[in-house]
Parts: sequence; C-alpha cells; structure tokens
Amino acid sequence: MPADNGDGAARSQEACRNESRRPAVDESQLMLVVMLAVLPVLPFPAINPILISIGPFAVRWYALAYIVGIIAGWFYARAIIASERLWGGPAPLTVIDFDDFVIWITLGIILGGRTGYVLFYNLPHFIEHPLQIFQLWNGGMSFHGGVAGSIIAIVAFALKRGIPMLSLGDVIAAVCPIGLFLGRIANFINGELWGRPSDVPWAMIFPNGGPIPRHPSQLYEATLEGVVLFVVLGLMVRCGALKRPGVVTGSFALGYGVARVVSELFREPDVQLGFLWGGLTMGMLLCVPLMLGGIAILTYALTCEPKSREPKPKDG
Repeated sequence: MPADNGDGAARSQEACRNESRRPAVDESQLMLVVMLAVLPVLPFPAINPILISIGPFAVRWYALAYIVGIIAGWFYARAIIASERLWGGPAPLTVIDFDDFVIWITLGIILGGRTGYVLFYNLPHFIEHPLQIFQLWNGGMSFHGGVAGSIIAIVAFALKRGIPMLSLGDVIAAVCPIGLFLGRIANFINGELWGRPSDVPWAMIFPNGGPIPRHPSQLYEATLEGVVLFVVLGLMVRCGALKRPGVVTGSFALGYGVARVVSELFREPDVQLGFLWGGLTMGMLLCVPLMLGGIAILTYALTCEPKSREPKPKDG
C-alpha cells in the first residue's frame, strides 16, 4: 500500500521551484537535443492532475491513488484471509481483525511516508520551514518511510491482538503492489519523478523536465514494483507460501529492492539531492537495508517448519 516522492509521491512545491531555476540544458544534453530534433518523440499526455474541483476543494489523482489502493488492498486481503486453502487451515487472523487493522496501516503509511520524506529527501528545507511538514497537499512522501510506519503499525497491532507478526506482514506484503502501481501511475499523470535523458523511441518530453526527451521511468516502476511484484507474490501465495510465515514478507522486501534499484538506473534523481556516492541515488541506498532485511526474513522463514493450523470457530 505504501507509495512514495523520492519514493513515489508528488514533488514538493519548493522542489519544483528549484527545478525551474536550473538551466534548461547543459552542454552534454545540448547535443542530445540536436540529435533528437529530427527523431519522433512521444507526446506527453496532458492530463490535469486535479480530477475534480468544487470551489476550494479538489480531488487529485495522487490522493485518489492512495484511496483506491487502500480500498482495493483491503478487499484483496480479506479474500486471502478467508481462504483456508492458502493457509493450510484457518488463517491466524480473522477478516474482522484486518478490518480493524486498516486504520492502523493507513496511519502508518501516511505518517511514516511523510516523516521519511522530511528526513531523507529534504531535511534542510523543512528545518527552515517546519510548518510545511504538515502541508501534505503540497506533496512529498517516501516509500521507505511508509514501510517503516507500516512495520510499526504491524508490530503494535499484532501485539495488541495476539496475531503472528509475520503472518500479518505477509498479507500486507501481498497487497502492497496494488498501491505501488497506482501511485506510480499518478506520478506519471502529474508529470513528476521523470526519467533520465534518453533517445529510446518511447522517450517523452515532460512539462517540467526541460526540452530533453526522457525515460517515462514512472511507467517502468509501475510495471516492476506494481504488476511484476503483484504477479510473483500472488503466485507464491497460491503455491502455499503463507504456510511459512515471513516468506511473502521477505520476498516482497527483496523483490521491491531489486525492482527499485533497476528503475533508479533510468530515473532522474531528486533535484535537491542529485547523485550521491559513486553515482548512487538516495532510492538505491535506502533499498540496501530493505533488501538485507528481506534476505534475513526469508532465511528465517525457510529454515522453520511449515505451520499446521488447527481449525477454529469462524466469525459470526
């Protein structure tokens, strides 16, 4: 469910202003502009980032992506929990448990995502303008911060209800790619988080990305982090991975890390950060502990015996 700036959310207004102050092209890009002048470039679909506007109130595509992602993930999670075949017996949590958990995970995603963006992507700016931390409508969310917030929500709720943490995490991991896919599509509609300059036939000129054709990296991420990861985890769930708590969680963490690192090779780094050590980006660096954690969880899960579950009374 988490979705992400720097990690998948809308750029802050300050970042956009910084973007506009940069030179349109540098010397290395000028030759690319000349070379591409005679080549066809796909037009960027000019979609209004505001879906509906009524007076001072507006519904944006990015907000809609969060809402639809949470609701769709909720229904998919209920179907997973209700299927005893997937668990080898009754699930270790009930549908009612998950219904109660939705508000916890929603707060974890939003609070963690915003905190992560403030700390990892634009801390000096928010130190100077602390009130802007609360202006979520200006954009600025971090996927990795959302993951941290989700982990806190999972641990706290599992302890409160006496639910196995890894099993609850497995359900969340299985549905998370839905939100990631929708969030990246919203990034594309907003014309933000664009890719690096490119001469591929499907390169686009983004409204705020200068005159250089660029990779539509948002669509790459939507495909890898959303579609591919959703299919892989779904197949794992249907093949009995839920019988080993932690397998789906670890696979998600490792799979997302790989997908994100690959996508970062085509994505322009955040303007306020640029490239870091050795040409790495902040997104790549934040994926390192995520992938290591995924490997550790997978190792633990695969060395434990599959869980056999005794039938228990159904809700109602």
